[in-house]
Amino acid sequence: MSLADGSVRTAYAKLARWLKEAPADLLNYRVEEAELLFRRIGITFAVYGDQQAQERLIPFDIIPRIITNDEWTRLSKGLEQRVDALNRYIADVYGRREILKAGIIPNDLVFQNAAFRPEMAGKSVPHDLWVHIAGIDIVRVDAETFYVLEDNARTPSGVSYMLENREVMIRLFPELFAQHRVAPVERYADELLATLRSLAPRSAPADPNVVLLTPGIYNSAYYEHSFLADKLGIELVEGRDLFVRDDVVYMRTTEGPQRVDVIYRRLDDEFLDPLVFRPDSALGVPGLISAYHAQNVTLTNAIGTGVADDKAIYSYMPEIIKFYLGEEPILKNVPTHRCREPEALAYVLDHLEELVVKEVHGSGGYGMLVGPHASKEQVELFRAKLKASPGGFIAQPTLALSTCPTYVNSGVAPRHVDLRPFVLTGSDGVRIVPGGLTRVAMKEGSLVVNSSQGGGTKDTWVLDE
Repeated sequence: MSLADGSVRTAYAKLARWLKEAPADLLNYRVEEAELLFRRIGITFAVYGDQQAQERLIPFDIIPRIITNDEWTRLSKGLEQRVDALNRYIADVYGRREILKAGIIPNDLVFQNAAFRPEMAGKSVPHDLWVHIAGIDIVRVDAETFYVLEDNARTPSGVSYMLENREVMIRLFPELFAQHRVAPVERYADELLATLRSLAPRSAPADPNVVLLTPGIYNSAYYEHSFLADKLGIELVEGRDLFVRDDVVYMRTTEGPQRVDVIYRRLDDEFLDPLVFRPDSALGVPGLISAYHAQNVTLTNAIGTGVADDKAIYSYMPEIIKFYLGEEPILKNVPTHRCREPEALAYVLDHLEELVVKEVHGSGGYGMLVGPHASKEQVELFRAKLKASPGGFIAQPTLALSTCPTYVNSGVAPRHVDLRPFVLTGSDGVRIVPGGLTRVAMKEGSLVVNSSQGGGTKDTWVLDE
C-alpha cells in the first residue's frame, strides 16, 4: 500500500483514508459478519489428515488488495504469453518433441515425470488445446516487478473463493465500492461456460452438453465443484452417472441417456478410466479414454497436462517461451537452482539457511523448507534429503514478497500475499477475468499462503480507470 518513503500509493489513497477513519468496532463487526456469511453459504475446505478440522472455513480478510489498470494490462499480456507457451510445450512433448531434440529440456524430466502420460503420445486433442483453465501464481517484489511462482496446468482451484469474496465485500462495504471503479469478476462463470462450449469436439451438436465431473463429497474441493456447476447451470456428475457406448459418453437421466460433449473434470488423470489407468478406481468412467481418443468428448484440462506444471519444468519456462514464441518472457521466473545439477546442488547445500527448497512434485505448501525460518533440525533433515535425491528438489532465494494491509487480532498489519489469476483458453480465444484469488499468509512473517497451511484469502480489486 505504501511506497518506500512511507507515502501511500495513489491506487490505495481512498482505502487508506477509509481505514484511518473507520473505528475498530466497525471493522470487528464486519469481520464477524463476513464469517457468518461464509458459514451460511457453506464455504469449507477439507484438510486431509487433520482430524480436528477436516472441514473448516478459509480465513477471509476484509481489506481488499488493489491493482491498477496499467499493472493488470501488463500482467494479462504476460499470462496470455505464458499459457500459450505451456500449450505448445505440452503438444510438442506428446507429439514431435522438437524441444527435446533441440536439447533444451532433458529427456528424463519428461519421460520419468510421474505426470507424463504415455497413453497421450502421438494423440491429438480437440482444437489442439491442452490447458483450457490455468491458474498462474504471481508474486510481487517491488513496484514494477511481478514474478511467476508456479504454473497450475491440471485442475487449478480457488475460483469459487474469488467469486464469493467479491460478493461478500459488495454486501459489507458498499461505501468503499462507491468510491472506486472496480472491474467486475462476476462474469467469470459466463466466460468459463463459453470457453467450455467452444472446446466441444467437432462431432458435437450445435448446443453441446457440458458437465462437471467430481470425485464426490469427500474431496477437499467439493464445495467448489458444486458451486461452479450451479453457477454454470450444468450438471454435477460422478463417474457412476456416466457411461460409454460406441465411443460416445452418455449421462444417465430420468428421461434416458443424454450425450455428453465436454467434461470439466476435477478428477486426477489416474482415476479417470479404470480400463486404462488405475483398475481399482471407482471414481472414473470405463471406456472414457477410448471416447476421448475418438474425439467424441473433450476433457478439460486435457490428460497429461501435469507434465508441464512441476517445479523442474517451471525452471525452464523462459527457454520454453523463447523456443516456441521467439519472445522474451513478459513475466519473470523466480531464479531457480536445479538441485539435479551438481554445481547447483553444491551451492544449495552451502546456503540452505538462506533458501526456499521445494519438492519438484510438491504442492499445497507441503514438502518445503523456508531456510531463514527453519530450525537447525529441519535444515539438517533437508540436507539429508537433498543428498539422497537431489533430482527431487529445486531451490530459490527468499524473495522480499510484497505485503498488503490485513486485518488481524492486533489491528491492521502487513502480511505477505500472492495472486492466482485464472486464464481461460478456448477455440475462440483467451479470456482473463480482471483480478483473481489473492492468498494471504495470516501469520506474521510467514511466506506460506496456502489454505492447507493456515493461509487466508482476500478480494482483489483491479481499478477500471
